[in-house]
Amino acid sequence: MELFIPLFAFLAGLCAGSFLNVCICRLPEGGSIAYPPSNCPSCGSRLRAVDLIPVLSYLFLQGRCRYCGGKISAQYPIVELTIGILFLLTYLKHGLTLASLRAAVLFTLVTAAAVIDWRYRIIPDRLNLAGFVLGAVLLFESREVLTANAIGFLAGGGLLYLVALVSRGGMGGGDIKLAAVMGLLLGWKYLLLALFLAFAAGALVGILLVLLKIKRMKEGLPFGPYLALGSVVAALAGDRLLYWYLQLF
Repeated sequence: MELFIPLFAFLAGLCAGSFLNVCICRLPEGGSIAYPPSNCPSCGSRLRAVDLIPVLSYLFLQGRCRYCGGKISAQYPIVELTIGILFLLTYLKHGLTLASLRAAVLFTLVTAAAVIDWRYRIIPDRLNLAGFVLGAVLLFESREVLTANAIGFLAGGGLLYLVALVSRGGMGGGDIKLAAVMGLLLGWKYLLLALFLAFAAGALVGILLVLLKIKRMKEGLPFGPYLALGSVVAALAGDRLLYWYLQLF
């Protein structure tokens, strides 16, 4: 029984990751996530249940379509494994609590946002709206959580909106909305940590790419992946990082 719930959390994450791949492929184009059923991106053949087993189907078919032999992106098992591991870590940290559900929603949201922003340079409003609705439903744990997360929502959107004004468009509207929903799910303290980590990671990667002459100074980078990274670290290790920081003073 002790192993059942962690295993269930991991398997639930794999299934959530499988569904997330559908969202990643369809939301940027405004498509329905419910219809049509999953199909091969190369030949359009409808996939059967045996073709949709998270990770295992990809490995068994060696990353190729059963029907046409077309190559299947490694994104599919990577996203599935990522969400599976994050769900497992969430359970190990919070147990069966509303905090676990908020973290699961957060990880699902930011993973989808990161991949979509990386591929398409956009974070769909439908994705942020789904995160907002689910996050709002999960707020009513206590007055403290409601207050902290409501402040986080305003702070996340407000701070990135201010950055967008100062940088004259250097921050996209999708990033602003994503940061607001991050605050709704994290609370204001962990949101500030997540934003700090996101900006620090983005700056380091940007400087490295310029030094390696891969990017020019004025070329932009999708910020969604860095917001996702900051969120994950803040949610899983934020208490330890904040404790360590406060011990410096």
